[in-house]
Amino acid sequence: DDVDRAYFAVFDGHGGVDAANYSATHLHVNVGLHEEIVKNPAEALKCSFQKTDEMFLFKAKREKLRSGTTGVSALIVGNKLHIAWLGDSQVMLVQQGKAVILMEPHKPERE
Repeated sequence: DDVDRAYFAVFDGHGGVDAANYSATHLHVNVGLHEEIVKNPAEALKCSFQKTDEMFLFKAKREKLRSGTTGVSALIVGNKLHIAWLGDSQVMLVQQGKAVILMEPHKPERE
């Protein structure tokens, strides 16, 4: 279609780089192939995070891997920004020199 899209993501591995590398390799593919990517990008991001997690868990069990990762992604569709994150990774948007709060970061003390 004629809609401009851009995808960005950062992963912070914990206990090794396996989960972060796996996510960096697969998450954007899962997002791009998701059936809702055009009509509902937020749903595509959410489902793709879940699918990528399930895929890595299967690999980790099979290969006895013990790493994890936090992650954050930004998907720009036209003039809309969609953010998805897992763990304590955060996104900061600066608009006209001022920070705009986009998310409540995950903290162990939060319900």
